[in-house]
Amino acid sequence: MKKYILALDQGTTSSRAVLFDRQGNKVYAAQYEFPQIFPKAGWVEHDSADILDSQLHAVRDCADHLAANGEDISEIAAIGVTNQRETTMLWDKTTGKPVYNAIVWQCRRTADVCARFEEQGLDKFFRSKTGLLIDPYFSATKIKWIFDNVEGVRERAEKGELLFGTVDTWLIWNLTGGKSHVTDYTNASRTMLFNIHTLQWDKEILGLLGIPECILPKVCDCSGELGVTDKDVVGAEIPICGCAGDQQAALFGQCCFLKGDVKNTYGTGGFLLMNTGDECVESKNGLLTTIGWCIDGKVTYALEGSVFVSGAVVKWLRDEMCLIETVEQTAEIAESIPDNGGVYFVPAFVGLGTPYWDSEARGLISGLTRGSGRAHIVRAALESIAYQTADVIKAMEEDTSALGLIKVDGGASQNDFLMQFQADILGRSIIRPRNVESTATGAAFLAGLHCGFWENREELNRVSQKFREFLPSMDVAYRTELISGWKKAVSRSLEKKDG
Repeated sequence: MKKYILALDQGTTSSRAVLFDRQGNKVYAAQYEFPQIFPKAGWVEHDSADILDSQLHAVRDCADHLAANGEDISEIAAIGVTNQRETTMLWDKTTGKPVYNAIVWQCRRTADVCARFEEQGLDKFFRSKTGLLIDPYFSATKIKWIFDNVEGVRERAEKGELLFGTVDTWLIWNLTGGKSHVTDYTNASRTMLFNIHTLQWDKEILGLLGIPECILPKVCDCSGELGVTDKDVVGAEIPICGCAGDQQAALFGQCCFLKGDVKNTYGTGGFLLMNTGDECVESKNGLLTTIGWCIDGKVTYALEGSVFVSGAVVKWLRDEMCLIETVEQTAEIAESIPDNGGVYFVPAFVGLGTPYWDSEARGLISGLTRGSGRAHIVRAALESIAYQTADVIKAMEEDTSALGLIKVDGGASQNDFLMQFQADILGRSIIRPRNVESTATGAAFLAGLHCGFWENREELNRVSQKFREFLPSMDVAYRTELISGWKKAVSRSLEKKDG
């Protein structure tokens, strides 16, 4: 029996490859960063070759690790892929040469196109089909921008000479030597081109944007046959059996298999996904409706909410304000005082996400008195992460009336003060797994399920059973008082809209 699953975790700033054993342990990991390209203010690009090269370097490091230990790359049973979502690529189907740099999910260059669509009253049109808000974030208007601004691309696309893909598609196409032009249901659902009800590329949207369907990849299950690596590229023929966008991979990696289960990734921002089962819930509270995964042709849907500034607020304290030396010391500083002293920090550096969706909101610190000090600001910053998360979870609960387990991962989830405060402010327990690299784990689980490396989801639950649970202990009246103070602070942040 083969010993390992290889997960490729292609992110916004780096590419990683992680080897997992049958117990779900991370055996080895390699990571390579690559350059970020900022042609203009608000524009973000990647060189597609940099993405591929960095990912292949990481894969080869894993192969070298196996060789150094007297093993072979053939011990890898399957590969799972997870990736930064929405980032958009177009390339020549014969040569593999990109026609333009990858336009990254963060890029805002198509804001004017999105504004025109909104002015035309197309919000409901897109929302009802894709579950998404009209936003430059998604792939659709990025493709249109390339068509409108790079000479000859539209004509070549219409002739069938070009291929489109998000990062997963680009990687798999190259790993298979150009044999597999595929994506999975989760990545497709983030393009603003895919109908999440019919589970097909939407012809009306394609017609509106002038995008020929022939450039789009085949949409496949998240756990299934996506291709086989080319021996000349990887060094062996290995089946690619798993694929999901990063946040959906984390949802699966956290074993959020039951309806109502939520995962929150505390990264630079915060990404929360709730499993809504076979129900495609249309949010009334500013959440996005998306696909959680698709296995054996059966779709599991999800609601998604975003916190724009999560861990980034702690880095701001360190890098801009010099109030701390290391991120790790924030818990000790916060615990050095009994409470926040009435100080609230709304980190709306780039506006506020779910459920407010106010890009004009700006950050503020309120409640300062002569007795306020460094510790109060540090504590208020940490607490702001928990308050914002609670806002999203409350929106999810209102949309579904069903809230299950809440599982956490990402860098800031290692902060015990924050996790305890999160449990307290929610009045619910928080579960932190031993392995907080849920994204790579999810890709590995999806691949391993299909190839028989793991038998079923019950076995995945057993593999993931080690965790720490944070139980709420805060008085209900005090919790209500704190939340009321947070809401008042947020309202002041939003007041700029009213002049």
